[in-house]
Amino acid sequence: MTQQTRTSEEVRNQVREGYANIARSGGAAAGRSNCGSGGCCGGVDAEALATHIGYDLEEIQKLPDAANMGLSCGNPTALAALSPGEVVEDLGSGWGFDCFLAGPRVGATGRVIGIDMTPEMLELARRNVPVYTERSGLANVEFRLGEIEHLPVADASVDVVLSNCVINLTADKAPVWKEIARVLKPGGRVSISDIALLRELPEDVAAEVQTWVGCVAGAIRIEDTRGLLEEAGFTDIELTPKDNYVRSLEAAEDPLYVAIAELLGKGEMPHDYVTSLDISARRR
Repeated sequence: MTQQTRTSEEVRNQVREGYANIARSGGAAAGRSNCGSGGCCGGVDAEALATHIGYDLEEIQKLPDAANMGLSCGNPTALAALSPGEVVEDLGSGWGFDCFLAGPRVGATGRVIGIDMTPEMLELARRNVPVYTERSGLANVEFRLGEIEHLPVADASVDVVLSNCVINLTADKAPVWKEIARVLKPGGRVSISDIALLRELPEDVAAEVQTWVGCVAGAIRIEDTRGLLEEAGFTDIELTPKDNYVRSLEAAEDPLYVAIAELLGKGEMPHDYVTSLDISARRR
């Protein structure tokens, strides 16, 4: 499923406005007209969701207040196995949740760069930096305004690229993977959590989710993700579907997943089609 009924710019503007509304509302769900609900669109118990998908409760409670907005679908910082001195870039960094988790892992000699296209999100993330510095004793996290199709980062300057429930929001994913390859050093790696399709949604369901600026609207099949990575020059590709994220939103009766379930055939559930996907790979 793709977002071919809308241009890339239309999708980008709608996503930007949806996430700006989340920022303005202090992380609450922006409502179906803007961003749907749940997971990468907020509106869930952020702490409960984070622990369910693998974050350490004690670790996230040390973060600046409200850095965790419940916008995650996986734990890319854990997947990345970060080391001191590494340069990390986080695509779609929001209020800085994964950036502030990555900072202590790369230490004083490392650096974390958060990229977000929404000024409102960026402003709130930057407000969190002094709190992070006070609590961690580190000044190694920064945030830049930019689109993930046009990253404001130099060529071959990054060791690790993280992203959490963001690439699925883009209408055209090929330029994103090529940009990721551009900024990575040779041998650099990606550690990404995203939303993907196990199989194509039925046409009526696909048409319905197109009206939501949510995680499912831009999701593509797992095998299509592999093709984009190979085309962009990645190797050692590992794609691991995990259904705990979708099942948790089904159990919470998230409005988007309730709507999908109602449209599916009897006996079928969203997790039969939609999954959280852990993506790891290396730049050649």
